[in-house]
Amino acid sequence: MRTPPRFDRGHTDDLMSFLAASPSPYHAVANAAERLEKAGFRQVAETDAWDGTTGGKYVLRGGAIVAWYVPEGAEPHTPFRIVGAHTDSPNLRVKPRPDNGGHGWRQVAVEVYGGPLLNSWLDRDLGLAGRLSLRDGSTRLVNIDRALLRVPQLAIHLDRSVTAEGLKLDKQRHLQPVWGLGDDVHDGDLIRFLEQEASIPEGETIGWDLMVHSIEPPAYLGRDKDLLAGPRMDNLLSVHAGTAALAAVATAEETLPYIPVLAAFDHEENGSQSDTGADGPLLGSVLERSVFARGGSYEDKARAFAGTVCLSSDTGHAVHPNYAERHDPTHHPRAGKGPILKVNVNNRYATDGSGRAVFATACDKAGVPFQTFVSNNSMPCGTTIGPITAARHGIKTVDIGVAILSMHSARELCGADDPFLLANALVAFLEG
Repeated sequence: MRTPPRFDRGHTDDLMSFLAASPSPYHAVANAAERLEKAGFRQVAETDAWDGTTGGKYVLRGGAIVAWYVPEGAEPHTPFRIVGAHTDSPNLRVKPRPDNGGHGWRQVAVEVYGGPLLNSWLDRDLGLAGRLSLRDGSTRLVNIDRALLRVPQLAIHLDRSVTAEGLKLDKQRHLQPVWGLGDDVHDGDLIRFLEQEASIPEGETIGWDLMVHSIEPPAYLGRDKDLLAGPRMDNLLSVHAGTAALAAVATAEETLPYIPVLAAFDHEENGSQSDTGADGPLLGSVLERSVFARGGSYEDKARAFAGTVCLSSDTGHAVHPNYAERHDPTHHPRAGKGPILKVNVNNRYATDGSGRAVFATACDKAGVPFQTFVSNNSMPCGTTIGPITAARHGIKTVDIGVAILSMHSARELCGADDPFLLANALVAFLEG
């Protein structure tokens, strides 16, 4: 059995570049697609007829990507091995009427997306990124990656209660960023500015999906540089690892018993219920069409799905040194000690005993240590795309990830070696 590619700190370096270049889900899937193209994958349109040829293919839809590699000799009923992840992160997103202001300040009206740590967005230099929808039906990615906006915090002199009661933020009143001076606010100012920056003729933009991002680049941290600080690691860390793993198995000269798949969805942070979310039809449609394109029947699809396994890869909680009592007393995942297996008997995670065996086998093959995460019984447990994927498609799903601190902050923290340990485990899993 071939030893899987041994990703190392070079993988983490590339992750840092990926994070910096992916300020929105749309940028993330474009960057993932570019990496897959270099590995020989080609894009297929959902509106076209699909063929059953071997090789790597991918579908892009908004902020989601599903990519798969059909090896030589694959049968219509060949099962899939899926790495699932999500491309979105909690942040502040621009409203349909963005131009706002008052008292001599020009502001941008934003809405809170997902469940961000609101205080982490205060007094931070912010850029603006996303996609513009044009009159001709096309879309254009835009990324203003410089200090453009700022959400200013109220001075302590004007709110002495902060010291005794802590910071309390109203999502509507306190999170609107400033981006200039002036009393005259005109509808269309922000979009005209973005059109100029993107060299788009004025008035061609008729829709937008825009969000703010911290412009501070990812960085190694600590005395020994054994920590990684950066934005959107929840969950672009997994998207990047899954992309790297899929490209690695597709370019290796190895007979694969499964069809390896990467499924990176949008909208996990607000429930996954969209055409690009895990609770939508995208993954099932792609897998089914792949079976039928190879001459398969409904029976072949049922056989393929019955043998399929999905690793739902999302970041989890490392034990926090300042709040250790918030964690389960016998399960303390540590940064730098390898990926985590997530377990919750109430099905907030999809892992069961047989799923644990699948992941343990992959980690053993890759020579990667792993840890187990269980929530403290006295605290509510988060969830992932894992249970959604298992229930919607009837496929065995296992929840895993990398343990981090500061989850849902504008800037998160993990062990610098954990991203490439995860990627190595994913390679072994996809190889079967």
